[in-house]
Amino acid sequence: MAFAISKRNATAFLVTLLLVSVPLSFSTLQQDFVKCLVDNSDVSFPITASFFSPDQNATLFKEELESTAQNLRYLTPSNPKPVFIFEPLYETHVQAAVVCAKKLQLHLRLRSGGHDYEGLSFVAEDETPFVIVDLSKLRQVDVDLDSNSAWAHAGATIGEVYYRIQEKSQTHGFPAGLCSSLGIGGHLVGGAYGSMMRKFGLGADNVLDARIVDANGQILDRAAMGEDVFWAIRGGGGGSFGVILAWKIKLVPVPTTVTVFTVTKTLEQDGTKVLYKWQQVADKLDDDLFIRVIISPASKTTKPGNRTISMSYQAQFLGDSNRLLQVMQKSFPELGLTKKDCTEMSWIKAVMYIAGFPNSAPPEALLAGKSLFKNHFKAKSDFVKEPIPVEGLEGLWERFLEEDSPLTIWNPYGGMMSRISESEIPFPHRNGTLFKIQWLSTWQDGKVSEERHMKWIREMYSYMEQYVSKNPRQAYVNYRDLDLGTNEGESDAREWGAKYYKGNFERLVKIKGEFDPENFFRHEQSVPTKIG
Repeated sequence: MAFAISKRNATAFLVTLLLVSVPLSFSTLQQDFVKCLVDNSDVSFPITASFFSPDQNATLFKEELESTAQNLRYLTPSNPKPVFIFEPLYETHVQAAVVCAKKLQLHLRLRSGGHDYEGLSFVAEDETPFVIVDLSKLRQVDVDLDSNSAWAHAGATIGEVYYRIQEKSQTHGFPAGLCSSLGIGGHLVGGAYGSMMRKFGLGADNVLDARIVDANGQILDRAAMGEDVFWAIRGGGGGSFGVILAWKIKLVPVPTTVTVFTVTKTLEQDGTKVLYKWQQVADKLDDDLFIRVIISPASKTTKPGNRTISMSYQAQFLGDSNRLLQVMQKSFPELGLTKKDCTEMSWIKAVMYIAGFPNSAPPEALLAGKSLFKNHFKAKSDFVKEPIPVEGLEGLWERFLEEDSPLTIWNPYGGMMSRISESEIPFPHRNGTLFKIQWLSTWQDGKVSEERHMKWIREMYSYMEQYVSKNPRQAYVNYRDLDLGTNEGESDAREWGAKYYKGNFERLVKIKGEFDPENFFRHEQSVPTKIG
């Protein structure tokens, strides 16, 4: 992009602008950062629209900080706040942000969608001063049907990516997340599972190229970063190797007719028996069929405290309802699926159905990019290798009925997930995994009841230890859980690293040590440069 004025004149103009337009308390660090940006990038961007700080406008700063964050537990007054938030408009601004943060000894937190379960993209407990580089304005998506691929910038939500694909074609899709407000930058770097994973694998399994900014401020594509780093960023977790600018993704074929259904069972409807059967068949069903189970307490009557357990079987099938009914009758008749339970629709409408949009919502609703889920919550995850016995489920129900608003979602594996090697990318949870569990406890009154809910989910997690994966007890890195450990010492990463990555962790550490030896990109659970 051409410069309209010289850098010297631009710097003088910018300094004058800062002195005129911001209060005397305006952060010196931010002034220094802006001056450095001018020296290291194209200056033709609106300063006031790209920076948010409490000194300039506390209300706008608060709004921007909270704009995409899901977990309200990390937005309390006591949580550390960034000195400022910078929203780059061009890739060169990201390069300059890295160079300038390094020069000014500012710690960076990187945010694309803000969904980090432990707030690591917008809170730094032990690093001061820190700033947030928010990539939400870098959201261009370019779809190329001739090559069956698309370039998606990191700030685009997965919903936007789906929308841009369906703008060009009704028979192309991408196998990534169920939640449409996920930022694709951080989503794919953790693996990215979705309702087509049994057919095509993870989102990260379908990445062809990437553009990242390294710790020296250089933009690297797959060829320039090398195959080791390209391997590491597809499942190695966010905030460890660089700033993801964009992904080149491989589009996959989808049929013109996709069928969805939701069938709910309760304890009084033999729900436990049906769930036990689901565990035995979910990973062995036709690859076109994905049935997840959403489990939570529900009221039996209008009387308070009279609760049962609700198990909703939510499915997407890549085909019509007639073939789906044949598959279900053969493999899972216990659910009792009928024709009237099934709804046929396009792939994009099926995406919206799974994401929780009303049937009347147009595809354009995916462009809103706002999370429908904002709560105080604590989350954990598990992977299951053997069906949980009935007595184990009954013990779980007892514990769920003790808690106010617990939720668990069980996602089936098998299919393509079993055919990809666990070392193909850092995400190792492959063959032998029946399903993945997400555990959640949510509450609305903040610190008032936080201790009670945290205690409940930790005790429930301890109870489930006997029924889930072992040596190590595995976890999903995109369901970040700081209970598993943090980087307080060289050897501290071994335990949590094995849970997320199994045998891939040591390779990740080696690549990190070579690619970012000064550990510029770091957070409480980033891949360390070495382990003791």
